[in-house]
Amino acid sequence: MSRAPDSRAEKLAEGVAELELDAIVVGDLVNPGDSSREPMADVYWLTGFTGSSGVALVGREIRAFVTDFRYSEQSREQVPSSFEIVDATAKMVPQIAGMLKGRIGIDESKTSVAVQKKLAEEAGEGVELVAAEGLLEGLRRVKDESEIEAIAEASRLTDETYAFIEEQGLAGRTEREVALAAEAHMRELGAQDPSFSSIVAAGPNGARPHAVPGDREIGRGEYVVVDMGAIVDGYCSDGTRTLVDGEPEPSQREAYELVLKAQLAALDAIRPGANGKEVDAIARAIIEEGGHGEHFGHGLGHGVGIEVHEAPNLSKRSEDDLLAGDVVTVEPGIYLPGEFGVRIEDLVVVTEDGHRNLSSRPK
Repeated sequence: MSRAPDSRAEKLAEGVAELELDAIVVGDLVNPGDSSREPMADVYWLTGFTGSSGVALVGREIRAFVTDFRYSEQSREQVPSSFEIVDATAKMVPQIAGMLKGRIGIDESKTSVAVQKKLAEEAGEGVELVAAEGLLEGLRRVKDESEIEAIAEASRLTDETYAFIEEQGLAGRTEREVALAAEAHMRELGAQDPSFSSIVAAGPNGARPHAVPGDREIGRGEYVVVDMGAIVDGYCSDGTRTLVDGEPEPSQREAYELVLKAQLAALDAIRPGANGKEVDAIARAIIEEGGHGEHFGHGLGHGVGIEVHEAPNLSKRSEDDLLAGDVVTVEPGIYLPGEFGVRIEDLVVVTEDGHRNLSSRPK
């Protein structure tokens, strides 16, 4: 997606008006130029801008995009023509402050107290900063067709990479070797990048949900938890398979079958209106009944989009009801410290009458 549709700015402007704001600030005022994805995710969704320094102002009477000279030409190519492109002539905070009037929305979760204070001081009298946390998150949550298409392609590349891993074999290779080869193959297939640092965790390392691949050699018959995703057109995928090169022990197979049963039951419950807490409880009850409740310590799933962790949330504490257009993971697991781990994760789109599974690798 090289240029975001104007309808996104229009929806945001409508939300700003509903909150009785004059405008909202969208972008990273904390670390302009930060190369990480998270601070610029809202900007990318809103404008299609892929640079690392830019702030948008959207409101009743303003639609402006402020960047520095490094991205002047790029912003004019990527940002919708409805935005006025403003080349910053000073530091970002004073530049933005000078453009503000009235009640201005700020996402407090992404703007430090120090920056808010500096922005208020620079803006002066007549400007009121108002908390508008969650407005962009709510708009980004439900994906349109172009977003789903990008996520589906990212998931397809991930599945092809799983096939590659299985063809190469696991036993005798190190976790790090498998992870590096997988990420290289993913890029060869057309991915921009992995959507996160790939997890390859064999044997006892698999009992750590966020294990880091090391130089440990993978043994035959060991479970290997592989969790990875790709980025396509700025959108992420996320999927996990538990693999084994050789024959697993009966206790391993029993745990795997229990996780698979829980995952399939939870998948069957994914539909519009389903509550995230209730779907989590379906999978959790099956694992608890199998005697492994204490070994499933994380939530069932999360939203995926420009960021690999977005709304909505599927967990014991979730208050989210699923909506058509949500893209979520379904990933129960069992983790036995010092022994092995099992996780099975699919990526699904909530549809009007149920869900569509974007993960195609056998389980």
